[in-house]
Amino acid sequence: MTTTSHITALNRAAWNASAVHHASGPMWEANCAMAREGTSVLDATLTQALRTAGVTGARLVQVGCNNGREVLSAMALGAAEGWGIDQSEAFLAQATKLAAMSPFDPQFLNADIYDLPEDAPHAFDIALITVGVLNWMPDLPVFFAAVASLLRTGGQVVIYETRPMLEMFDPHGDDPFALADSYFRKAPHVETQAITYDGTVVEGAPELHWFPHTLSTIVQSAIDAGLTLCQLTEYPHSIREVEYDLYEGREPQVPMSFLLRATRS
Repeated sequence: MTTTSHITALNRAAWNASAVHHASGPMWEANCAMAREGTSVLDATLTQALRTAGVTGARLVQVGCNNGREVLSAMALGAAEGWGIDQSEAFLAQATKLAAMSPFDPQFLNADIYDLPEDAPHAFDIALITVGVLNWMPDLPVFFAAVASLLRTGGQVVIYETRPMLEMFDPHGDDPFALADSYFRKAPHVETQAITYDGTVVEGAPELHWFPHTLSTIVQSAIDAGLTLCQLTEYPHSIREVEYDLYEGREPQVPMSFLLRATRS
């Protein structure tokens, strides 16, 4: 049986190999401008959710922080302390560059969420999880237990993610509006394409594993980790790769993203 550690190691290699595709171009330049200006790249939905969670003056950690742009954004919104945890050292190198350009002083921890070091920081007010993170996780109950362990009693997890229903569609298919996969699929998608956000296809990357999870599995895993649900809102807008934009603004409209907030009891 393939172990969680083996899968996360494969995904770490895939992310490290993909980092070069994110270190230049318009998106990188926009991230640099954001860092220098001390502003936020977060959209109105996530911005409001963080304000509702009490981001001003908060200690915040982002699990799966990528290049740190969202940690810096949370600090621009008023977080007093910002931490990012990610297992890709290549993306954390980019995070360090962006932080050096900014007026903020975030901290970054290179670690697998399934194997956090004993001295990892804890007692955070907010744990932030954004688009794409959950689908890299082979074991959601253990993942949420680890996230809950980072929070103080009364601390909140804020999740802004793709609605799992989108996993049923293939925007590259002959008919992108036909159902291409089961909502209840258990097996991961295994691919060898570089991870990009702009629709660019680069073959020959290390093997990656992408896990579909139902919304009920996500919610139940949070509950089982001792988190109390306080908000679950679905939206008709996309927050993932640009090729999914074609599903917006249609009649009938499918749910495309969701916002979940839960509190550690």
